[in-house]
Amino acid sequence: MSVKRIAAEFVYTLDGNDPIRNGFVEYDEADGTILNVGTCAEGEDVMPGAIVPGFVNGHCHVELSHLYRKFRKGTGMAGFIDQINELRDWAGNDVKARLVQEWMDKMWNDGVSAMADISNDSSSFQVKKAHKMYTRTFLEVFGSEPEMCEGVMKDVTALKAEADHTGIDAAPTPHSCYTMSPQLLSASAAAGLADGFLSYHSQESQEEEDLLLTGTGAMYENRKRSGMSTPPVTGESSLKYFIDRLADAKPAPYEEHILLVHNVCLSQDDINAAKKVMKNVYWAVCPLSNIFIHNALPPIPLMLENGLAVIVGTDSLSSNDDLDIVKELCCLHANFPEVPMNQLLEWACLNGAKFLKKEDVLGSLTVGKKPGVVLISNVDAEGNLTAESCSKRIV
Repeated sequence: MSVKRIAAEFVYTLDGNDPIRNGFVEYDEADGTILNVGTCAEGEDVMPGAIVPGFVNGHCHVELSHLYRKFRKGTGMAGFIDQINELRDWAGNDVKARLVQEWMDKMWNDGVSAMADISNDSSSFQVKKAHKMYTRTFLEVFGSEPEMCEGVMKDVTALKAEADHTGIDAAPTPHSCYTMSPQLLSASAAAGLADGFLSYHSQESQEEEDLLLTGTGAMYENRKRSGMSTPPVTGESSLKYFIDRLADAKPAPYEEHILLVHNVCLSQDDINAAKKVMKNVYWAVCPLSNIFIHNALPPIPLMLENGLAVIVGTDSLSSNDDLDIVKELCCLHANFPEVPMNQLLEWACLNGAKFLKKEDVLGSLTVGKKPGVVLISNVDAEGNLTAESCSKRIV
């Protein structure tokens, strides 16, 4: 065994203890296993910055990397959907796979050890199989017309078989309330629940809420203009509508790991409804994507108050200028400085590992784990992020 040691001004172990000032991490150079963590002896040289575990990108669409810098900002969800429909198919699978490789390599070098990723086709499968980064792939489905349900489910079942053959963890999942018939939402949710995981775009915009609450707004007009059916007007939030569709897939309670993504319009009533039936619910935030599309942010103080299991994602390069977890954390820190650095890192590392059921290996600098070791440079005198903070993988 070859033991390596790295020391820095701060070490965030995320193992239940406070960050260590002037701390060290020792690891096995061969496989990255954490061997020891502690406080440096007086006078020992330490690097500036903070040592943290490898990140978990809690929500990404890496197969959309071919859309980098092709979208206009600030269009709202309806305008964003129009751009997706116009631009998403410009590249073939070979180009998409090459760009997936480039961006997964960049994320890895920036410190991302695992990712919950969305796929609509197989263009990322071989890259994921060969990559050092662990991924769980959610095979997202769409279809606004009830008669499409059977064909869509047949197609996604075939896509899952391809993923299984490739050797990656993958299963069907619904997209959102506004792109699916009630029948397809329930059918795809049932398929995901059978595999133990669901990911769902939830309450990303007020346009989405208006669609369910009143049958009005830009999203409603967009769907109608495209000749698409819209979900029933319930007078309730889109999250409550999702819960109703889950009940058609399988009776509550749900022990499976369910990821609700975005949560920009989340309310206390919604939180109560979700926690009542979902026993392992996680809440992904993608702040830079939310700002990119409609200049909004999720209600972080409400999420803090309720002790929600928050995780951090980047979304895709169609709605972001990078796939950089530290930039997402900097955005959260700038807008919600009341969130402690230790908690921000729990959201970016440990909670994502727990959602993926990989916390025995990832998420904290705990002896015996192999989470990856990352250095965040340009932190302030208290170990907090600054506008210049950036990360790089050490292990």
